[in-house]
Amino acid sequence: MRAVFFLIFFVSLWSLSVVAKDSEAQLKRLGIFSGRISRLNSEAGLMRIKIDFTNMKYLNKKDQVEFWDERGPEVKCRGFIVGKSNEYLLLKVPEFNYCKKFIFVTEGAYIKFFSQDLVNNIKMGRELVSILLKKRLALNGRLLNNQKELDRHIEKVNAVNLRYKVLRDKLEAEWREELANLEEDRLTAFRNYKDLEGRILDLDNKLEKYRIEDKNLKKDRWALDPRLYYPK
Repeated sequence: MRAVFFLIFFVSLWSLSVVAKDSEAQLKRLGIFSGRISRLNSEAGLMRIKIDFTNMKYLNKKDQVEFWDERGPEVKCRGFIVGKSNEYLLLKVPEFNYCKKFIFVTEGAYIKFFSQDLVNNIKMGRELVSILLKKRLALNGRLLNNQKELDRHIEKVNAVNLRYKVLRDKLEAEWREELANLEEDRLTAFRNYKDLEGRILDLDNKLEKYRIEDKNLKKDRWALDPRLYYPK
């Protein structure tokens, strides 16, 4: 059992070492790039190189580079980055005459470079990217939680709307019932009013019909002079 445990342990260590070696080899390969010489200044020992690769952003001023021509890396020269733009590197080559003698250094020539500083910068960049990814993962988790909270908010709003819709429907039903009851009361009062009004008119007709005067004689107004009026 212990033998199996130690076997698994050493296999794990070997796997980790292989991964580490592969990672180092990959980083080493990322230190290689190419460019074309666009201008030379022999007196100042300067070379302007046109480059175009994504990782060029990890090249900084004062970084050291090695370069060689297309014949192979057997003969290399050394330079330092003294200037940089989006498309060009400006290199200071201390042994410019030696490099020009043993390497095909001329305007338009295509050369390859290697920079250990570039490798180190990319390595630090990977660590930074790893930290940023972890932060992004944490923020994305918080974002998902907030998204769930927003979704739950919509569900809560819908639940509240549904509950108050039921209450509103119930209240409206009670409101309509109360209005119907009031209308029924109004109609009942109106019928009673009309009935009483009719009975009063009937009574007034009967009172008029059976009215009794205080006297039976009336003045006969046959002349213009009131003194000539007399009952008859």
